[in-house]
Amino acid sequence: MDWNFLIKNKEALTVTTDSRKVTPGCIFVALKGEHFDGNLFVEQALADGAAYVIKGENAVRDLQDLARAWRRELGLPIIGITGTNGKTTTKELTAAVLKTKYNLYYTQGNLNNSLGVPLTLLSITRAHELAIVEMGASHPGDIEELVNVAEPNYGLITNVGRAHLQGFGSFEGVQRTKRELYDYLVAHNGTIFINEDNDYLKQMLEESERVNSTLSPSGATTLHSTLSTINYHRIPMPSGTHLVGDYNAENIAAALAVGRFFGVGEEAALAAIRAYEPTNHRSQLVQTEHNTIVVDAYNANPTSMQAAIHAFNSTLYTLHSTLSTYILGAMRELGDYSHEEHQNVVNALLEMKEDSVFLIGEEYKQTTAPYPIFDHVEQFIEYLQTHPLQGRRILLKGSHSTQLEKLLPLL
Repeated sequence: MDWNFLIKNKEALTVTTDSRKVTPGCIFVALKGEHFDGNLFVEQALADGAAYVIKGENAVRDLQDLARAWRRELGLPIIGITGTNGKTTTKELTAAVLKTKYNLYYTQGNLNNSLGVPLTLLSITRAHELAIVEMGASHPGDIEELVNVAEPNYGLITNVGRAHLQGFGSFEGVQRTKRELYDYLVAHNGTIFINEDNDYLKQMLEESERVNSTLSPSGATTLHSTLSTINYHRIPMPSGTHLVGDYNAENIAAALAVGRFFGVGEEAALAAIRAYEPTNHRSQLVQTEHNTIVVDAYNANPTSMQAAIHAFNSTLYTLHSTLSTYILGAMRELGDYSHEEHQNVVNALLEMKEDSVFLIGEEYKQTTAPYPIFDHVEQFIEYLQTHPLQGRRILLKGSHSTQLEKLLPLL
C-alpha cells in the first residue's frame, strides 16, 4: 500500500493502539488479542477524530508497512540492538551517551517486538537526528522480521546465551536468530559494532559474511556488500556508575564504542554513563531500612542467572554486610532444558557453599536443592512475614513472571 497520503509533509505522526487515547488527526490501530478486540472501537475512534484506522486481520502487518514507509521518509540513521542479555541496558547506556550530542529517539521501555518496533519507528519525528531501535526475539525469524521493518544502518549484538530455548529449540537456534541482524547489515552495506573478545559473535559474523558471499567467475569469493566493522573490547568496570554487576562492563564498553564512532568524547560519554540510573528492576542497587538488595528481577535465563550469581559472590558486592542471601525465581520458556538449567543454578550455589538461599518456582522441586523451595512468590511472602530478613545483602533474581518485585516491601 502507498502510505504517502499519510506521511508526506508531516513533521510527526501520532499513532495509538488504545481507543481511549485517540486524539484528532491520529492514526488508530485496531488490534485483536485473546482478551480484547480493537475493531469494536473503530467507529468511536473515528468519531473522536482519528484521521485513519488500521484494522482487520492484517493490522500488525499494515502497521509494520506504515512504519517502514515512515522510516524511509525520514531517512535518518538507525542503530539496531539485540542480544540475549543486556540489550535494554546497552540501549539505555548508548542513548545516554548519544543524547549528549544528538537529538536522539530510542526504544522506550520494552517495545522491542513485532508490534513495539513499528510503534517505536512511528514515534520518531523529523526533528530527530538519530535513532536506536531495540529488537527482541523468542522464535526463529523474529529478528529478520524486525530488521526488514526498521532497516537499520548500524547494528550491535550484545551477546548470545541460553534463553527462550523452548522457542528457539537450542542454543544454535538462538545464534541463528540473533545473527539475522548481522545478515541484514552484511547484505545492505551496514556497519556492525562487535565485541572482539566474544568468540560466538565473531563466529556469527563470519557465518553471515559467508552466507552473503558469491563466487566470482575466477572462483574467488566476493562479498555482496561493503560491510564496515567497528571492533571494541571488554573493559574493567568503570568507577562511579549506578550499575551493579561486573557483567555490565560489557554493556558500557558497547555504549562507549558507539559513542566514539558518532563523535562523542570519552569524558562526556563516561559522565553520561555515570549519571545513568537503572530502572525497572534491572541491575538496581536498593538500600532499605534492613538490607542492601541487588534487584535484577526483570528477566532471567541460564546465562544471566549464572552471571548474576557469580557477580554477587565476587568482591564487587562487598556492600554493607557480609551475610549473603540469594532469593532466586524460576527461569521460564526453557522447554526440555528446564530441569538441566535449574539444576545448574543449584550446582553453582552448592559449589560456592552458599547456605542462605530461597528458591521460588515449582521448577526447582525437580532438582537436588537442599534449600527451601516455594511454589510462588505469595507463599514466600507469607514466610517472610514471620521470618524477616535483616542485616543482609540480598540478590533478587528471576524471570519477570515470578514477580519477585513484590518482595521488596518486606525486605
